[in-house]
Amino acid sequence: MTVTLTDTARQYIALFEDETGATARDCVVLGDDDKRVIFVVKPGEMGQAIGPGGKHVRSVEEQLGADVELVEDADEPDRFVVNALAPAEVRHVTISENDDTVAYAEVAQQDTGVAIGTDGRNIEAAKLLVSRHFDVDDIQLT
Repeated sequence: MTVTLTDTARQYIALFEDETGATARDCVVLGDDDKRVIFVVKPGEMGQAIGPGGKHVRSVEEQLGADVELVEDADEPDRFVVNALAPAEVRHVTISENDDTVAYAEVAQQDTGVAIGTDGRNIEAAKLLVSRHFDVDDIQLT
């Protein structure tokens, strides 16, 4: 799929890559007051993106004045769903293709709240990201 970036997202990616040395494949800016920026990071580069003790992420957060979250990219939609729902423990993902394509994610019971997030913010972000990168219309937790 082709991901379309806004001018702001392009600027944020340039800043992120300069600061961390990691490659960002996507950037989504969410919220107005509590601005949240999610970067999709090239597989294998999460450690570099985070930096020692979280140094790189904190620096990007300070420069953007926003909470920064990282999701590791993946070639397969089921693996991407697992990454997008992290740090929740996702045991298994099944992709069902009927009228709509739905990813059913089996989440450890104690991590259901983490996967959903406050006011549904985590699951909604995961749904947005997976729809941008794969032909998946929804994520359902099981």
